[in-house]
Amino acid sequence: KRFIEQSLFLSGIPSFPSFNKMTGVFAYESSEVDWCEDNYKHSENVVEYFNTMSSFIFFVISPIMLYLLHPYAKERNLAVHLVWIMMVFVGLFSLYFHMTLSFMGQMLDELSILWVLAIGYSLWFPCRHFPSFIKDRRMFSHMVLIITVISTLSSFIKPTANAYALNCFAIHILYCLFVELRSCTDERVLRLAWASIGLWVLAISCWISDRFGCSFWQKLDFCYLHGIWHILIVVATAYGSTLIAYLDASLEIPHSLPDLQYWPRNKWSVGLPYIVLKGTTKTRKRC
Repeated sequence: KRFIEQSLFLSGIPSFPSFNKMTGVFAYESSEVDWCEDNYKHSENVVEYFNTMSSFIFFVISPIMLYLLHPYAKERNLAVHLVWIMMVFVGLFSLYFHMTLSFMGQMLDELSILWVLAIGYSLWFPCRHFPSFIKDRRMFSHMVLIITVISTLSSFIKPTANAYALNCFAIHILYCLFVELRSCTDERVLRLAWASIGLWVLAISCWISDRFGCSFWQKLDFCYLHGIWHILIVVATAYGSTLIAYLDASLEIPHSLPDLQYWPRNKWSVGLPYIVLKGTTKTRKRC
């Protein structure tokens, strides 16, 4: 930044406050958020090394889930792939944020998570729970899009607005999932639900402990909980999104006879869950 200002001065071009403000949001450590990991400990160019490196887990899990969920997406809606395509961007922006701790990195990181939730919300929210003024899923998706765009723009004016939007989406999704599971008796589905909740609780615990218990972990010389959060939240997203997609498939495309399986080996009942469609064209009801 200082080099740019000097260059502008020598060239006779004035350094406008708006330009300074714009370049400032990209500056290293311009974000007010600083995680527990020691800064610049392992690299002069990377502020939080392990938090940055752990972000690569997004680039590993996302392509696998895109491949595993393709049969379901092909039958249901190819827009399902947008969830995991956006998760790649979450990983990219998370990597950029922890590498620089810049304000722009923070905003991109948080907003990409908001858009993942918004896409999942518009795709999988049960039709029977739509507000009375909503006629179909297309209209519902447009409403979610408008709200998400407004929240995105508001975040640059008031950054804390993004946190409220994220919490509103997440809490409502959890509530609706609880309502859907109340009548479920399939043990495998319930086991996946409990695993999803367990992973989510562990992930949130790591996030909270790193954010608010940093002094304790510094005494133990273990300041890597936010990096562990990255790993846990990706796996929790894989479990949770597959669970929601399975419930959606059971309601919207029951003729496909959806079933839950695990990669790399189904017999283990651990790994990455995905949906197998056992139905054929003969199982589809025709009028």
